[in-house]
Amino acid sequence: MASTVANIGEMDAFVRAATRQSFSEAAREMQMTPSAVSKLVSRLENRLGVRLFNRTTRRLHLTPEGETFLSRSRRILADIEDAETEILTTANKPRGILRMHSTVAFAHHQLSASMRDFGARYPEIEVELSVSDLMIDLIDVGGDLAVRTGQLPDSSLVARRIGSFERVICASPEYLRHYGLPKVPQDLLEHNCLAFSGSADSRHWRFADIARIDAGASDSVFELEVHGRFSANNADMLLQWALNGAGIVRLPDLVAGPSVRSGDLIALLTDYQVRENRPVWAVCPAGRQTAPRVQAMISFLAERFGNSPWSLHRPA
Repeated sequence: MASTVANIGEMDAFVRAATRQSFSEAAREMQMTPSAVSKLVSRLENRLGVRLFNRTTRRLHLTPEGETFLSRSRRILADIEDAETEILTTANKPRGILRMHSTVAFAHHQLSASMRDFGARYPEIEVELSVSDLMIDLIDVGGDLAVRTGQLPDSSLVARRIGSFERVICASPEYLRHYGLPKVPQDLLEHNCLAFSGSADSRHWRFADIARIDAGASDSVFELEVHGRFSANNADMLLQWALNGAGIVRLPDLVAGPSVRSGDLIALLTDYQVRENRPVWAVCPAGRQTAPRVQAMISFLAERFGNSPWSLHRPA
């Protein structure tokens, strides 16, 4: 039977080849020849008695067995890396590769400006950031940490709240000059309202009826279905459309806040908006939160964003 060390080497070669869909790319990372990587994978397939890849001249394609083995292998290699890092890391010097995931909006508008400070504080941590609005499975991809917003689904992930955000309704001065200023929520029915196509309720905007609040009514919150000709699955695209005068948009303040503060966008119907206080989370697989590099990032995020610096309710 092959030694445990050999098995780990074969598994590492397989994971790298599967991730890059290429023996050549995996070989470059491992500083080996493509044929050596191919032999490691073939030896692994022979021992398992299954094919893990369907090979073509252009790329590698995982078989169903390969998909299953890839998920398990990533977890095993991540656990081994964590064990080695904990042994090698001193209390004051977290180190190693931090595999991190973030939504597009948070990465672009918040993380991009803060990573330099993180790198200066923790020079021995390497950050591999994956950016997507898809809800990835951290365990399946071998990820250490993800930043997520809003309500979390029930899962085995460990979560820490690192901030909060609200949504702001806004439009450019140019748009308002052309189409008028909405004074009450119902006025929005006469405007082109931009929507996020990735959300089923993106055209259902919530408001508070001030008169009913003053009268002490308990059902003062109501929902208005807005309409418009433009939608996108990306908050940055909606922001750019709004800045260019294409319509009225409702965006998180962590995205639109700077443009509102600068006057490039005008906040609308502020007296009618419901204070949402939606959470921003750092989540990680159970047990991974004890790794020093993960602890370092979570603490940094909480320190940097815990007071929601993007909030329009904070002094400029």
